[in-house]
Amino acid sequence: MKKSIILILLVAFTQTGCKEDFLSLVPATALSSATFFTKQADFEQAVNAAYVPLRSIVNDKAWLLSEMHSDNTYYARNILFGATEQQEDLADFAVPTANGVTSNRHVLDQYRLDYQIISRSNQILSQIDDVDFDATVKANLKGQAQFLRAYAYFELVRYFGKVPMHLEPVTDRQGAALPLSEESAIYAQIIADATAAASGLLPKSVQEPGRVTSGAAKMLLANVHITQKNWAEAAGLLQQVVNSGEYSLMPNYGDAFSDNASNKNNAESVFEVQFLEGSAGLNGSFIYNFMPRPISPEELAPITGTSNPQPISGEGNNIPTPDVIAAYEDGDLRKDESIAYVTLGGSLRSNQEYPYIKKYAKKHSLHGNTGTNWPIYRYSEVLLFLAEALAEQGQTSEAANYLNMVRSRAGLANTTASSQDDLRTAIYKERRVELAFENKRWFDLVRTGRAIDVITAYGNRIKANPLDYYYPEGAEPRSNAFSNISLLYGLPADEAALSPHF
Repeated sequence: MKKSIILILLVAFTQTGCKEDFLSLVPATALSSATFFTKQADFEQAVNAAYVPLRSIVNDKAWLLSEMHSDNTYYARNILFGATEQQEDLADFAVPTANGVTSNRHVLDQYRLDYQIISRSNQILSQIDDVDFDATVKANLKGQAQFLRAYAYFELVRYFGKVPMHLEPVTDRQGAALPLSEESAIYAQIIADATAAASGLLPKSVQEPGRVTSGAAKMLLANVHITQKNWAEAAGLLQQVVNSGEYSLMPNYGDAFSDNASNKNNAESVFEVQFLEGSAGLNGSFIYNFMPRPISPEELAPITGTSNPQPISGEGNNIPTPDVIAAYEDGDLRKDESIAYVTLGGSLRSNQEYPYIKKYAKKHSLHGNTGTNWPIYRYSEVLLFLAEALAEQGQTSEAANYLNMVRSRAGLANTTASSQDDLRTAIYKERRVELAFENKRWFDLVRTGRAIDVITAYGNRIKANPLDYYYPEGAEPRSNAFSNISLLYGLPADEAALSPHF
């Protein structure tokens, strides 16, 4: 329903020090937008609220719709548990879709969470220019709202194609049901928002940790241009990020990722979603979502380090595939930092060893309660995008230099690719392993025109060798597995029921 588009949840932040202001949330009382937006502090609270849905997106949804909806990770069956069909549908490219809509609840949740960001950002942007306060602070707050709206629409257009485009607060039910906008119009708005954000936001060195920066806005804008194959525009923006001196690769790949309570927003981080372990409701749990199952407390404890590990039953999600494991070159230091293995005594498979995503498995105190941040953009991706944008313009030597920066950190020799085609292939391969499990793979396959061929072949491998893809002996893929390999998701059926436009 459209309440997710109409309602704004305003969240107040307690003052507990510079780095914790952004994360220390307390519920706000019900307030009217007409009476609330009167001073700088009101807009600060509203901007904080616009970030909030990102936690649910990266913790619960984005990996389902992107990473597990690719050949990087798969769904580990436990036939004694039975099916959680809607997650299986995403992994199996079997999402039921009719007349352009689907009833898949994960698709619905992603759609609504992105529109929550848009709704909250629209409320800010519609009123901030009418209130007088410090111009630099205002530009920074406005830039954050513009970035967040652009990012949410970028997710929506890549998942769904045409969607309703709301740029003003929705004040009634009729205003919530807009026609679908063309993809070109949505991309034009994303570019406009991200461009404006880049000029108003502060650089990382002076921005409060955890908030988006001018560099993050330029990276988002470059990502959009690369998706649209505007190579020169992308290269110019990415070169600005490189030349800013605000970012660098962490010496060791594993250190690029947040620990539970430290190493957050480090030198490599361009933008990451903030989590905080504890009882304030700001924690994550995605490493638990990614565990193969059933896993006992004794098997889980060495991974999480908790004093109160609990058994996890059900079926496993986001399990690294044999395909992505094989994609690492010999000697690639990223492999052991990204993937580890656990033996599950309760598994029905004769081979009870399963891979899991190690890069997010940081030690913490409480079962199911972690403070590990989620990376949206890292500097290594800036370098790989720049390599790609240059290669597509025929600047192969310059492109190879940036590619080799990433390979060197991984302990690998310089690329031997020299032609444009070979370099393009090398960059695609490098993106797969460098950015594995960061929700990039599906979007990369789509934007490079490889999705249908790659996923068709992947599905055929699973159907031919289910044991290799974590099926127990005797179990086979469902008859509808890989029956709906499409580039876009259907729009949510629950939203379609309230709109005459789809």
